[in-house]
Amino acid sequence: MKDQSIMSKLRAPILGIALLSLTACSGMSTTQQRTLSGAGIGAGVGAVGTAMTGGCVGCGAAIGAGVGAVGGYIYDQNRKNRE
Repeated sequence: MKDQSIMSKLRAPILGIALLSLTACSGMSTTQQRTLSGAGIGAGVGAVGTAMTGGCVGCGAAIGAGVGAVGGYIYDQNRKNRE
């Protein structure tokens, strides 16, 4: 029963992130796209991780988004330095 409760809490945020990711990157630079993608992925991972451990889902999503955005930016800069 607890697993079903976690999934019901995560269904709306995951769906929202998925829908936004389909349209959010049009007209953006590659740096902006990679940073935003990292933030979205990080938010999802942070929300799922804290929901599974019983923590604050919003806090986990916010921290994950920040870490993911930094990771996406670093990845972008690394790719640009290789080119």
